[in-house]
Amino acid sequence: MRGAGDMCRQYIEPMATPLGLLRRASMAAPCPGLCVLCRAWGRRSLCEPCLQRFAPLLPRCAACARAMPAPVLRCGACSLQFSAFQRCLTGTDYAAPWDRLIAGFKFHQKTELAAALCELVLRSAAVGGADVARPALLLPVPLSRERLRERGYNQAWELARRLARRLGLAARADVLQRSRDTAHQIGMSRAEREHNLRDAFWIEPSQRGRLQGAHVAVIDDVLTTGATAHAAALTLTRGGAARVDVWVAARTP
Repeated sequence: MRGAGDMCRQYIEPMATPLGLLRRASMAAPCPGLCVLCRAWGRRSLCEPCLQRFAPLLPRCAACARAMPAPVLRCGACSLQFSAFQRCLTGTDYAAPWDRLIAGFKFHQKTELAAALCELVLRSAAVGGADVARPALLLPVPLSRERLRERGYNQAWELARRLARRLGLAARADVLQRSRDTAHQIGMSRAEREHNLRDAFWIEPSQRGRLQGAHVAVIDDVLTTGATAHAAALTLTRGGAARVDVWVAARTP
């Protein structure tokens, strides 16, 4: 089990050398394997029939990633409340069978599922094309030292580091930090979550320079009310980030 200090020191920088570009290409190349849903043999961890059946590409609100009848920049709910992040990108809705996979990934040490969940995010980003602005830095939503010690890994970092490698971006687990352990938020309203998260995040002083004028994407497994993403984005913009987006594997309908 990795300690909290070891986890916070992990980072991935873009590979700009010829050897780095070759490594990036090999990591991005499809690898034969079993689909995590139907167990069919294929070139990715999610086969196309399962993606079409369980993760259809839906029109969404660009600001909060809620499914909509047609794509919109800001839905009615987003127009009524302030959000510190500019755009939200999701791979799918948080429903069966993804809820089972994400629970296993998050709570039961099944970190091998990170590859499949990253496929969902990358697929949505590719479909968005030019509308999905490319961030310079990927930052996982951090866990408290107590939660990290209990779980042994940060599921958001498992996603962020894989996404960074596939996209050739930088990822850091030592920029955004959590100052205290917060209560589990299952069942809380957005207002209760915002109160629970008040002053929960801070920026590592030695890493503030990375944020100045930067476009960053906060990475997490699931977005529910958006309170966690808002609190993290608010901390980052106050720390100097020019723009903050949120990328999640799944979005609660």
